[in-house]
Amino acid sequence: MFSPSQLHHRSCEIECKTMLPDTFGVLCWNIYKQNKKHFHFKHYLHTLHKEKSIDICIMQEAAFSDQERFALEHCTYDAAANIEVNGGFYGVLTASLVASKRATAYLSEGRESLFGPHKSLLVSYYPLSDDRELLILNIHAINFRESRHYRRELEHFLLKVRDHKGPMIIAGDFNTWNNVRMKKLYLLCEGLGLQRVPFSQDDKIKSFMGHHLDFIFFRGLELLEYEVIEEDTISDHNPLFARFGYPERQA
Repeated sequence: MFSPSQLHHRSCEIECKTMLPDTFGVLCWNIYKQNKKHFHFKHYLHTLHKEKSIDICIMQEAAFSDQERFALEHCTYDAAANIEVNGGFYGVLTASLVASKRATAYLSEGRESLFGPHKSLLVSYYPLSDDRELLILNIHAINFRESRHYRRELEHFLLKVRDHKGPMIIAGDFNTWNNVRMKKLYLLCEGLGLQRVPFSQDDKIKSFMGHHLDFIFFRGLELLEYEVIEEDTISDHNPLFARFGYPERQA
């Protein structure tokens, strides 16, 4: 595993929508580096897109390169790489039918274990029809470090978005595999005024020791529907789906 020669990647070679619709579908999925390897991935994503009307894909452990488009036609993407191998990159990737107005990629301060890779983080902004911007934070949190490192990294990440006043989605694989991590995540999200998409404990979300690892948090939006989609042939994580609307701005 090697540090990436380029952190922020962007593909926007197509004509796309100018703003998100009044209601939009979001898919959050740790794809386990299978989006380019698995023969079934592209077909499966197209099927999901048609069935669920997906506008935004928030992916962790995605594989990408600047020469390739995203698996869904008419989608642009921004990505933050944390690993580069033989000219290919891996990290978090946010794809959308609407091009981001701007995006910034970050690496975690610490590494996984002593000699492992950094984790990556992506903050991107998308135009809404009422002239506001939706902020999306795509996160794959640090895993193999003690709780104090996890807490510091999470605080570092969430500082990147604290000054945004508008609608927000924070989603990804938070590696919340113990009570200490879970409580810290909830506390920080509460401080940002975020709600959790209320997937139940019985939903087939990737878990460890009874703790969910994957979440979608939001604010300034109306949650219209949500679902854990069972698909165990591509990744060891099931995709999370949520549909949002945004209420009219108050005068």
